[in-house]
Amino acid sequence: MKTTSIFSIAICLTLLFAISAGAQQSLVETVANGCKTEIDTYCKDVTPGEGRVLACLYARSDKLSSKCEYALYDAAAQLERAVNALSYVVNECADDLDKFCKNVAAGEGRLLECLKKNDAKVSSRCKEARKQVGMK
Repeated sequence: MKTTSIFSIAICLTLLFAISAGAQQSLVETVANGCKTEIDTYCKDVTPGEGRVLACLYARSDKLSSKCEYALYDAAAQLERAVNALSYVVNECADDLDKFCKNVAAGEGRLLECLKKNDAKVSSRCKEARKQVGMK
C-alpha cells in the first residue's frame, strides 16, 4: 500500500473544500428542502453559513421529522461519496501532483488545471482515476 504524503493529504483536504459549486448547492438544497419545517420552526433566527444551521438542527435532533433525518443522512452520504472520490484521485495522482504541481497553490481548481495542462505527461493511473470520478 502506498504511503500518503503530507502534500497529498493537504491536497485532499483542499479538494474537499473545493467541491464544485453545483455539488455544494445540491447538498444544501437536500437539507433545506428536507428540513424546511424544522429550519423555519427552530432555526429561523440563525444566520446561515459556517455550519450554524446544521448545529441548530443537531441541537434539536430529538425534534426532527423522519423526512429531515433522511435529508441529513442523504446529504452525508453524498458528501462521503465525494470525499471518497477525491481521496481516490489524490492517491492515484499523488506522484503526478508531486512531480508537476508541487508549486501550484491549492484551491479554486488550480491543481486539477495543472494536471490538465500536463495531461501528456500525467500517468495513466491518474488519468483513469480522474475519468472514473468525472474530473476530466
